[in-house]
Parts: sequence; structure tokens; C-alpha cells
Amino acid sequence: MTVELTHCALHVHDLDRSIAFYRSYCGLSIVKEHGEGADRVVWMADQGKGPRFVLVLLGGGPLRAQDKEDMTHYGFAVGSRAEVDAIAERGRLDGCLYWEPQEFPPPTGYLCAVTDPSGYVIEFSYGQPLGVAR
Repeated sequence: MTVELTHCALHVHDLDRSIAFYRSYCGLSIVKEHGEGADRVVWMADQGKGPRFVLVLLGGGPLRAQDKEDMTHYGFAVGSRAEVDAIAERGRLDGCLYWEPQEFPPPTGYLCAVTDPSGYVIEFSYGQPLGVAR
């Protein structure tokens, strides 16, 4: 049997704000969209790489309130520590910084996190053995 991780679906509070966030912070673009109004569903993926993994956004979800001890999050790799710092600064200015930049022992690396418009925690890391900074 061959199994491959293909998507993660998030029930988001405001679909258009979430699309804008994932475009702006994560560099994702819409690769598929269907339905209308409350039934609208959007697939987002890395630009130019072909969608092997997509983030599926479904509108009309609740706002999330996550306890600081809860480590549930979605992770994105960036190419340098400076990019982690820049995202953290932007998160501070936007009022959505969740974790200040921190260094952790391997394989975790250097990271920060912000919250998306629904309250999901989104980590940006450098130095993990996954993604662009391998």
C-alpha cells in the first residue's frame, strides 16, 4: 500500500481574510476553488511547485482560542533566521505574533509563530530537516 499526505483542511472563520493571510504570510496561491457563498472551498498551495500538498480552506468556522501550552500548529520552512525575525516583526505590527523567535535544539531549529485570522497557530522555522532550509 502506498500512502501520501495530500492536504490539510481548515474550517476558517472568514474565508477571504484567511486567503489573504496565507497568500501574504506563507506565499500560497489558490490552485482550485469550487462552490459559492457558504459552500465555497479553496485549495491553496506553494506557488510554482505544482500542488502535491494543499491547504484546503472552508469558510464559516469558529474562531479558535488556543492555550499557550497547546503546541498544535502548522509549520512552514523559511530560508534564513532573518526571515523568521522579519515574520516575527511583521506579526508584532499586525498584532498576531504568538511565539517570539526562539532557538531550539535540533531538529527543531529557530522559529516563531503567528496566528491566522481564525486563531490557528502558524510556525515559521529555519534549520529543520524539512522544507527550504534543509
